[in-house]
Amino acid sequence: MKWLLRLLLLIVLLIVVLLGWLFFGGSHRPTPPAMSKVTAATLQDPALIARGEYLATLGDCAGCHTAQGGARFAGGRSLATPFGNIPVPNITPDRETGLGDWSFEDFWQALHAGKGRHGELLYPAFSYTSYTKVTHDDALAMFAYLQSLPPVHQPAPALALNFPYSVRKSLTAWRALYFREGEYKPDPAQSPQWNRGAYLVQGLGHCNECHAARDSLGGTPGDLHLTGGQIPMQNWYAPDLSTQQNGGLQGWSAQDIVDLLKTGQSAKGVAFGPMADVVASSTQHMSDDDLQAVATYLQSLPPRTPLVEEPQLFNAKAIVQQGEKIYTQHCADCHGKDGSGIAGVYPPLNGNSSVTEPTGLNATRMVLLGGFAPVTAANPRPYSMPPFAQQLSDSEVSAVVSYMRRSWTNNASVVRPEDVSKYRHTPID
Repeated sequence: MKWLLRLLLLIVLLIVVLLGWLFFGGSHRPTPPAMSKVTAATLQDPALIARGEYLATLGDCAGCHTAQGGARFAGGRSLATPFGNIPVPNITPDRETGLGDWSFEDFWQALHAGKGRHGELLYPAFSYTSYTKVTHDDALAMFAYLQSLPPVHQPAPALALNFPYSVRKSLTAWRALYFREGEYKPDPAQSPQWNRGAYLVQGLGHCNECHAARDSLGGTPGDLHLTGGQIPMQNWYAPDLSTQQNGGLQGWSAQDIVDLLKTGQSAKGVAFGPMADVVASSTQHMSDDDLQAVATYLQSLPPRTPLVEEPQLFNAKAIVQQGEKIYTQHCADCHGKDGSGIAGVYPPLNGNSSVTEPTGLNATRMVLLGGFAPVTAANPRPYSMPPFAQQLSDSEVSAVVSYMRRSWTNNASVVRPEDVSKYRHTPID
């Protein structure tokens, strides 16, 4: 049966590849004329390099292109996906294993078109679906910065994708479905601040790569924009980013957003999991103007349709009542009986998007395994959350998380003990 399903999938992919080639394969975008004017002197301009460093930080390039304990930007790690492992390349200017022999034209083609130096299609673990919106001038600055780094000799691991995803030509089909090449075009009806925020969120920030659900082919349909989704292989849920009615950040002010991105904590919650790493390595270094621009854009996202809760086949009221007792015993001293927390110390649970996100995954894993807020310049000694996996059973974790999700102003679904068991035995990244 598995082989039959794979065969059917391969046939579908081949058909889409053919259609993609017919509609997209014949078109070739010429290299912009400005490319030929890039000289060695241009790439050595200190102001351009400094700007590129800032932009590479906004894009959190080091977050993927640095192995744990390894040299910054030197790759040397593999990115786990549902389809297998994809090597993360070295982007230092080493001539054998990095970008030392790359021209800016090569770099622009990768960032903007998702194609390698020799025209090969790149796997979309590299977020060119977002980076295509980066402007020519910003791409040039980033390339100048990367070329200024000390070269590090670090070969990439081998590609380890499952069939048929290991067939690179199949990416033609994927790109036909999910990739639209093109720089960000400012909206003349919006303010410069809004457009700057939209450019950062949609492009360099590549926020939609985590904050939107992916389908069985690993793609995000075009109508899903920052609507929230589970991050593949990381077992965290990236919340919806709308601050409007039924949004994941409903009730957040612009200052709440700025505070979280700058310090790792706000009056509405604290960054944990993958977002803590993003804050530590990227967003805390953003300028105040750029932080305000991002907040302005996120506050413009539309209201969301309310989720319809599935009928419960068990006594949810009894679970919540049990959870209240556990909360009083283990949680209330820090987070308060009313779930309001202590400002600047312990995050609130009432109205916290990590508590109320649709799956209950984040709150469950935090109760089980604890976590650490990011260390930032504005918050150098954050408080951590202790783990309760050894103290509480699956049913007890289910109860206390369900209580938090259905108390105060929160009105999310309960979490079942079998879900807790699944999360308990799933590795956390």
